[in-house]
Amino acid sequence: MTDDAVAKLQALVRIPTVSDRNPANVDTAAFDAFLAEHERLFPRLYAALELTRVGTHGLLFRWAGTSAARPVVLMAHLDVVPVDETAPWRHPPFSAEIHEGAVWGRGTLDDKGCVVAISEAVERLLEQRLTPAQDVWLSFGSDEEVSGTAALEAVAELTRRGVEPWFVIDEGGAIAGDAFPGIKPPVGAIGVTEKGTTSIVLRVEGRGGHASTPARNGPTARLARAILKVDRSPMPASVPDTTVELFRRLSAHAPLPLRPLMGNADRLRPVLTRALVAAGPESAAMTRTTFATTTLSGSPALNVIASSARAGINVRVMVGDTVADVVAHLRKVIGDKRVHIDVVEEGEASPVSPVDDEAFRLIESTVVELFPDAVPAPYVMMAATDSRHFTTICPRVYRFAPFRMSKAQRQAIHSYDEHLGIDDLRTGVDWYQRLIERLPPT
Repeated sequence: MTDDAVAKLQALVRIPTVSDRNPANVDTAAFDAFLAEHERLFPRLYAALELTRVGTHGLLFRWAGTSAARPVVLMAHLDVVPVDETAPWRHPPFSAEIHEGAVWGRGTLDDKGCVVAISEAVERLLEQRLTPAQDVWLSFGSDEEVSGTAALEAVAELTRRGVEPWFVIDEGGAIAGDAFPGIKPPVGAIGVTEKGTTSIVLRVEGRGGHASTPARNGPTARLARAILKVDRSPMPASVPDTTVELFRRLSAHAPLPLRPLMGNADRLRPVLTRALVAAGPESAAMTRTTFATTTLSGSPALNVIASSARAGINVRVMVGDTVADVVAHLRKVIGDKRVHIDVVEEGEASPVSPVDDEAFRLIESTVVELFPDAVPAPYVMMAATDSRHFTTICPRVYRFAPFRMSKAQRQAIHSYDEHLGIDDLRTGVDWYQRLIERLPPT
């Protein structure tokens, strides 16, 4: 059965379901083909579960359990980001070839691996005629990579039906190898919250004119100065409770000199904060809201002074900060009223899901059962997932993909050489199966 899962993942990775913020640029035929292939590969799922279509190509399945009192939602998404044709992929990104014991291709990790693992686990349990203790919902989005509407429509459908999930699991964490320097065991990283994703445009307007007669402090100069001020003036750093708990759990596995710091992280937060900031950008991002200037625009020609200059900033809002805090910080550090601050996409940090809780302990114990060498721990997820929308109807939203991922694999997500180990896919199927089997009766 699990060997079938490998072939199924290959079949679905070969369909280039690339999403785009402009619907006119989306190859809807590819998404149609994906849905048709998914139904062909998982016939029991479609025959036994109730299906509601959401968005353009999203899927929402209901698997009726013995009780509907504490329904569970398992999430994944079928769309992928575009491929950079100039990137040095070792194997064609939509070929789904098998090399070195892994399936290679765009979407293997993000997030068709989870689509297949969830679907295969349900298919296997249906073959065994199992009825879950609780209703199990499968929510497969089709536009997660562009912050689309499919997940929102799934939430709206569940709300219309009066469904209040006991817990939700989406992509995000993993069995992460080489997660922290000096920590030998892999970390079973379970996201209990995620940073908010906010998009801001800095905009400066001016008269423009001929490049032969430039004036001081034109739009581009003002904008450049503002960007440098933002880059040099980060928001205050701190260590949230979730990160304190993460380090507490890892402390026993840390090098001896670091154990007192990690084990007493709550009392030594200022010291830990400074250490994380000094360790580099990845660890520093665990402590604060981040700003990344990603787009620039100005004059349409080299001999024309720009009448409007713009810079796009991607902001990841830390737990404890708000979008209002971000805007206030930008106004203060830029200190120039002629630099307009436009919030074009607003996303607050997600609420923190409980750790000392029956639902988390169920997920955690299933991690321990399938990955006995890993240290399960909560963490703050840096990226955004569709699950953030489910926090409006569920207080227990977790982010965990049950796959072993090396540091190189994690770096390949949204980059090149994305791949998922065959044995890791098989274990992922087993993990979802065990989680469903272990749902407690009410």
